[in-house]
Amino acid sequence: MPDLKRYREKRDPNATPEPFGEETDARALPPGALRAFVIQQHAARSMHWDLRLEIDGVLTSWALPKGPTLDPREKHFAAQTEDHPLEYGDFEGIIPAGNYGAGAMILWDRGSYRSVDGRSPAEGLAAGKLDLLLLGHKLHGRFALVRMKGEGGKSWLWLSKVKSTPEGHEIVVAQPESVVSGLTVTELREQVTRTARVTELARAARAAKRALSAGALDPMLAETADQPFTRDGWIFELKYDGARVLASKARDGSVKLVARSGRDVTRTYAEITRAVRQLPVSECVLDGEVVALDERGRASFERLQRRFRGEPEPRAETNTPVVYFAFDVLSIEGHDLRGVALLARKEILAGFVPRIGFVRFADHIVREGEALFEIARASELEGVVGKRADSRYESGRRSASWQKIRVARSAALAIVGFTRGKGSRAPLGALLLAWRKGESFVFAGAVGSGLDSRALELLRTKLEASRVGAPPLENAPKLAGAVFVRPQLVCEVRYVEVTSAGLLRQPVFLRMRDDLESSACDAPPGHDSAVELESPPPSLPAAEADAQPRLTRLDKIFWPVEGYTKGDLLQYYEEAWPWLAPYLRDRPLVLTRYPDGIEGKSFYQKNAPEFTPDWVTRETIEGTDYFICNELRTLLHVINSGAIPLHVWSARRAALDRPDWLILDLDPKEAPFAHVVAIARHIHGLLQDLGAAHFVKTSGQAGLHVLVPLGRALEHDDARRLAEVLARAVCADLPEIATITRPVAARADRVYVDYLQNGRGKLIAAPFSVRPRPHAPVSTPLAWSAVTTKLDPAKLTIKTALRRMRDTGDPLLEVLGPGVNAVELLGALAERLAHAKAGRTAKRARTPS
Repeated sequence: MPDLKRYREKRDPNATPEPFGEETDARALPPGALRAFVIQQHAARSMHWDLRLEIDGVLTSWALPKGPTLDPREKHFAAQTEDHPLEYGDFEGIIPAGNYGAGAMILWDRGSYRSVDGRSPAEGLAAGKLDLLLLGHKLHGRFALVRMKGEGGKSWLWLSKVKSTPEGHEIVVAQPESVVSGLTVTELREQVTRTARVTELARAARAAKRALSAGALDPMLAETADQPFTRDGWIFELKYDGARVLASKARDGSVKLVARSGRDVTRTYAEITRAVRQLPVSECVLDGEVVALDERGRASFERLQRRFRGEPEPRAETNTPVVYFAFDVLSIEGHDLRGVALLARKEILAGFVPRIGFVRFADHIVREGEALFEIARASELEGVVGKRADSRYESGRRSASWQKIRVARSAALAIVGFTRGKGSRAPLGALLLAWRKGESFVFAGAVGSGLDSRALELLRTKLEASRVGAPPLENAPKLAGAVFVRPQLVCEVRYVEVTSAGLLRQPVFLRMRDDLESSACDAPPGHDSAVELESPPPSLPAAEADAQPRLTRLDKIFWPVEGYTKGDLLQYYEEAWPWLAPYLRDRPLVLTRYPDGIEGKSFYQKNAPEFTPDWVTRETIEGTDYFICNELRTLLHVINSGAIPLHVWSARRAALDRPDWLILDLDPKEAPFAHVVAIARHIHGLLQDLGAAHFVKTSGQAGLHVLVPLGRALEHDDARRLAEVLARAVCADLPEIATITRPVAARADRVYVDYLQNGRGKLIAAPFSVRPRPHAPVSTPLAWSAVTTKLDPAKLTIKTALRRMRDTGDPLLEVLGPGVNAVELLGALAERLAHAKAGRTAKRARTPS
């Protein structure tokens, strides 16, 4: 049990802003687990630095009069003080005069640490030696605390074990700024803010004095350029592989983070939220990228995915910390900056955003785009973004004034086997690839994309001739029907990222490399050893690892022609989680499972089986035990079971009789897709004229789904009646191409406008659900501007759909918001039907018998 008695005896909660903490049981963590650390610079009676380590539910604390050092030749004295509550790790402020420790205190550094000597921190504390790996914004490396003899056991020495010390940075206290506010302890003590400075800059730039509208909180998007360029009048920034987020701070101190999809991620990235609140201005709106950095300081989308959850994960900030690179500012101190030139906006941004810490100013270079691109390529970064220096901020628009150029990553890998395909690719489905590791090889994944018929024909003969019985790998995948070969041939593939397990993300075959031997196929730096594919992340505490899905047979081919594996499907759904989660939350979920891929047998599953893990949320409805997918781990669990499409109710479990939407399913069967588009556009015009909100997505197959938000204002029967009236009105207007006739034979090549998908327990393919069809299409939300004869739903797949969302955001999300006025809409549609019927009657009356 944490003991904060000494801490509280020294402080008056009514006189100091310091937190007092809650008495809670200390959570048991494995010895090597990540824990929090903080260093606070404290201008009390004398300047010093307070080091605090999370140990058994409290922050065990030391005062360092000279501060920490990176110089291994130095030893700094550290006096152990009273334990502090965990909440103190977020404290930055002024302790008023007359209180214990009166003075200004900044968060000088914060991050995670772990013991590296096999002992828990509590054991190291008792033994008088703490051997630590610190992962902070300023301190990044190995350090130690060693207790001195005598002195009541409270005197320690701080030691650095950093192997080399950068010249000029022996004493890291030379970096004085806070990692949340960017203020020095002197500036904080003197109550310095940046408000006057940035306001003056905004006025000088002739920024309009007005608040941003809700529509302004929609990010500006870049076009894609094929090649880097150098150009006068342009600036260039690094491109970060992360999550685009707009961060707003209001005058009352409240902060809101909004993802590009419109999802509120304020709680998801709580450390960013706190840091934005500490910025030394009273109001601002920032545009930037949330990223998770790896050990080499590069943005890792794989790591960031661990934070993509509907609810914040326990210890997420410690296990997977993130930072926010702010590259633009839309508003400052009540001034709308969107009409101000980019360089002026960036000058304002640099005036109050720190260059180190949780929120960081994203710097740029002028003109030299090709030089920065080469740096990005050499550093294995995602790419660069070029921007016109005089460009204005165009909310919600893709503009040629911003150009993104991605680094194409490629690698040479040894071919160690192949899988059989089906159909035209029966002899060869996908290639099994490996990295060189010493004198052996480790598995790097499978590639099927990019292999054309000519390449298949050339490879088949060579591979068949070099078959071997035993896999030439240290970690051979358990893949039914895999054929292994001698690692003699080398191919080059393009990929997005190499995961921590050494596997390629989204590989695409480029060409054979006859000029290389397999001995040249070394893994990229930092990926020279493979990790067990089914292991939880190394930093995950054991208690949480037990409550994680066990992912199996990741390399099993699910799409034989394309070579897509079960691992590819899981990866897609993990990346799709931020967009998919709002549509799954609290809804009964029904699965169709394909344990042997799309060409194998399948079965429909409503009921969660008895062996479902206890941590999976379920809801019993009329005797059926439905999955409720409120967490990413539940989604991965059901997909790992072989599920491909996800079918959901239109209602949530808190109000099962009141749907969130009504749907018209435009099912063409043999009708041309152009007719589907024509009907959808007609519905769009009709509902637009009636002032009723409505949205559209692909079905993931051959049709489109039109959805109307109901806001749980109607019961299912009323929703179905409204949908029927709408369907009849559409078919009355377009009788040549639209019908509500259900039997296929009676449709006469017309599009079926299906309103019967409305009702209690009726299902639709969830937005972003994958369908078990060739190319792995996805049920993708669309803007109405995209619904034209040029639309090809088959091109919206697990390889392209999310890229579209990252570029455009989710245009369907508002279907979960307020509903239409159903009474007014029903009346208007009924009147329209009556006029149509009267017109048909009059026409028949005029027609001679």
